[in-house]
Amino acid sequence: MTHRDASVETIQQEMTAFARRARATAARMHPELSLVSYTLLAHLDDQQGCRATDLAAHYYLDKSTVSRQIAALEKLGLVERRIDPDDHRVQVLHPTEEGAQALAHVTASRRQAFHERLADWDEEDLDRFASYLVRYNATQEQLG
Repeated sequence: MTHRDASVETIQQEMTAFARRARATAARMHPELSLVSYTLLAHLDDQQGCRATDLAAHYYLDKSTVSRQIAALEKLGLVERRIDPDDHRVQVLHPTEEGAQALAHVTASRRQAFHERLADWDEEDLDRFASYLVRYNATQEQLG
């Protein structure tokens, strides 16, 4: 195994551990709000509403997967459907007031957890790590 291969293997293992930790943290912060549900709710809030098909396309998810997640969010009272004023045949998903509050709570908790976890990192390390993540995710978007 080359040095590059070993580094890529370490990155893959650490990112898998990061994803597992993120899911577990999300479950602790709001037991009824999975990481996927939180992500969809955050996107709806950020976009000020969107169609379920837009969510599926944005996250490269099957429409049935998004439909199940949205149904769960609706059942929890965190998402509501509104008629699109420009096209009355289209329903747009929006966070409810309760959804916005849950999102704000989880977001604040996650932000605090990141600050605590990175508290002993110096500014240069934080800047470098942030730029690497931006670069990595930009490459992912280009690859699809």
